[in-house]
Amino acid sequence: MEPIMSSPIGGRDAKEHLEQCLHHPRKVVHEEDPLSCPENSVITGNKIRLRKKKLADARNDYNWQTDAELTRLDAVPALTIGFMQYLLDYTWELHFSSPTRHRFAVETLDGKHIGNCSYYDINETKGEAELGILIGNRDYWDKGYGTETVTTLINHIFQQTNLNRIYLKTLDSNTRAHKCFQKCDFTQYGHMARDGYNFVLMELRRKQWQEQAENRNLTGSFTTES
Repeated sequence: MEPIMSSPIGGRDAKEHLEQCLHHPRKVVHEEDPLSCPENSVITGNKIRLRKKKLADARNDYNWQTDAELTRLDAVPALTIGFMQYLLDYTWELHFSSPTRHRFAVETLDGKHIGNCSYYDINETKGEAELGILIGNRDYWDKGYGTETVTTLINHIFQQTNLNRIYLKTLDSNTRAHKCFQKCDFTQYGHMARDGYNFVLMELRRKQWQEQAENRNLTGSFTTES
């Protein structure tokens, strides 16, 4: 099973996000602004592409967010609202993008949407952000798509931004997720308990990524298309 680190885009937080957008307009960037939103680019790895989210993703995202097994791995309850309400919230959310959160759909090279990933809580002062990933389509579990997604997103972050540290949390019981992130050179730095769940905390720093990229000749292994 591939790791799940954060809830995919959808209706659960859409109203709260919209309220924040309306009350703090200077903190929000319209997603169609190509200078401010890196999600307008397609990031291509060896077997997946990362692209900006779109309305056509809503049905898959809804199915994944109402799947009790998937949401349990993410330590959140499954959605209970109907699809039409979800779609309304989803549509509103797609109109706005926060400069502290960048979200991508994960698709195969032939264009099949299989999951989502993001980096969020971006702190430019500290030079760090949190990473999240979901491979929701079970047909692509245990085939390396999670590892490929994480690697592609990390390469993009360290090659295209000034961030120096990427961190994440995963349930301590999700050993497959631990192995995935270890393959991507994340190291454990602590534990956290929250809402009755225990999490392992992991991080990857730019210097470590550069050293591993040189050793594995990974630098430049993906392309970004506008």
